[in-house]
Amino acid sequence: MRRVAEASRRLRGVLAVAFVAFAAVAISAGTAHASGDRDRGAYLFAAGGCAGCHTDTKGAGQLLAGGRDIKTPFGVFYGPNITAHPERGIGRWSDADFVRAMRQGRRPDGGHYFPVFPYASYTKMTDRDLLDLKAYVFSLPVSDRPNKPHDVAFPFNVRALVFGWKLLNFEPGEYRPDPARSDAVNRGAYLADALGHCAECHSPRDRLGGIDANLRYAGDRNHAGAGIRVPNITPDPDTGIGKWSEDDLDAFLSMGMLPSGDFAGGEMGEVIANSTSKLTAADRAAMIAYLRQLKPVVHRVRGAPAQ
Repeated sequence: MRRVAEASRRLRGVLAVAFVAFAAVAISAGTAHASGDRDRGAYLFAAGGCAGCHTDTKGAGQLLAGGRDIKTPFGVFYGPNITAHPERGIGRWSDADFVRAMRQGRRPDGGHYFPVFPYASYTKMTDRDLLDLKAYVFSLPVSDRPNKPHDVAFPFNVRALVFGWKLLNFEPGEYRPDPARSDAVNRGAYLADALGHCAECHSPRDRLGGIDANLRYAGDRNHAGAGIRVPNITPDPDTGIGKWSEDDLDAFLSMGMLPSGDFAGGEMGEVIANSTSKLTAADRAAMIAYLRQLKPVVHRVRGAPAQ
């Protein structure tokens, strides 16, 4: 009887240890998404404009549930569901999967993301910011909305070809502050170049969709191949924002008001409402400081919003 009792006690001990280990693994797996700071992530989410491409606002879609159409010269892409749904969204992604997507433009299975996803800018984000952003995204309500297939013709629908595009146009790696710049300008560069990915829309592109480095931030006469005019935001006094004061720029970024008294609409109106207006005054000032020190580029974009 003593042997049976002793064996029973040992079995209970083993089961208890196993249960504790299992619970620890389960808790770890269930809270892997919480490794970052959700409060910081909420601010980064706004600064990065994540809702814009991943929410079907015209169809009253759920936040980040995907379905928004993104028109390009190569066809129409549809923003995917990036809620934490385990099948329809990114709920099974590890921290490493998330960082790889944002920094390398790679899917968990190793495939390339199309560069309509602005990872060429997001790659500059710090690891801490990426994990905080993930923590916030994973804290939001999930959606089981299926992703809509892209409407893109051959050969631009072949993911393997993105490898060649990356060789020409993509330089991965987080932003490194320039010691020759002030802290404010470095912060503004991070906000504009990485988080805000401003150059993605405010620069013309070549036939393969790469940004024209000589006209970076100088506006686009045919954005998305749809004849949309995006203004020059370099400090050129005649074709850019060189005549705008700091107050003019802050009023535009905080509430969309142009120096003429008119207000921004369309996609920029969304950016202001969902992103730049939610920045702190210090961060808006830093972004303005960065834009003011860009090299002025003469590039007239006819029909762009009045400046």
